[in-house]
Amino acid sequence: MVDVNKKMQEKGRLLRGTVVSDKMEKTLVVSVGRTYIDPRFGKVIRNEKRYKVHYEAEEPVSVGDTVEIIEGRPISKTKYMYVTKVIARHHDSKRD
Repeated sequence: MVDVNKKMQEKGRLLRGTVVSDKMEKTLVVSVGRTYIDPRFGKVIRNEKRYKVHYEAEEPVSVGDTVEIIEGRPISKTKYMYVTKVIARHHDSKRD
């Protein structure tokens, strides 16, 4: 996990999401859900955005795990988020 320094905390947003894909090296795809009320119609809208997240820690992270991510300096064109910590593990009988 990333050592979250003060400069990174000031700059970036802190989000929580679910790992959707772990097939790339040092990269996870994390889906972050957001709900809000439409200002015009008053309906509850659910949005979901997928972020490519940098992760190079020793402990493995798999699909279904809940992680906390923070915005930081860009690594590539689409990758500018980092995993700060793993919040919850997804218990899958196929993994054990």
